[in-house]
Amino acid sequence: MLVVDEQIETVERLRDLLPTEGFVNTFLKVSDRLNDVAREFIKHAPFVIVATKASEGLIDISPKGDPAGFVEIYDDKTLIIPDRLGNHRVDGFQNLLTDPNVALLFIVPGHGDTLRIAGKARIVRDAAISKRHATKGKEPLLALVVDVEEAFMHCSKSLIRARLWHPDQWPDRKSAPTLAEWVIATVDRDQTLEEVHDDHSADERKRLY
Repeated sequence: MLVVDEQIETVERLRDLLPTEGFVNTFLKVSDRLNDVAREFIKHAPFVIVATKASEGLIDISPKGDPAGFVEIYDDKTLIIPDRLGNHRVDGFQNLLTDPNVALLFIVPGHGDTLRIAGKARIVRDAAISKRHATKGKEPLLALVVDVEEAFMHCSKSLIRARLWHPDQWPDRKSAPTLAEWVIATVDRDQTLEEVHDDHSADERKRLY
């Protein structure tokens, strides 16, 4: 087990080290609904990360992406996220069946700030929703309806430190491991790396929608 100088175990100690003084806007900027700023940000976002919690306590995060504005703003307390074809693990959906709490992080490429939303979510199958969110003639089977309880924008410091929107400072992605390499390392299957990679490439071509 890792030995450390101190493990923080109380809110009081946490606030000793990270006091609230001088950060008034940080705590007052939270809204319980989608204001005009949140609506506009969501319309520009082609990517959102969805966090859920399993009954045994493990947290799952799932990326969702489509052309900008794919998340429907139904009203100032409700969002609708169409469910596209994926790997059928449905970890997040399974989690929501036992714990409806959900958190969303909306990201706009090239933009430093992000939008954070928390609330309750439910999995729905609805003909009208599926029709509205059809892409290339294919309707999503299910959708995620999020009842908004908390919304606020987050500052850009983490993205600035990561140099996330500066391609000239990105690491060499060609040397980063791929999903195919992960499968070879963890799944006992009689396939070569190239065969697994070809399977994934074919899946991306045929099953985006």
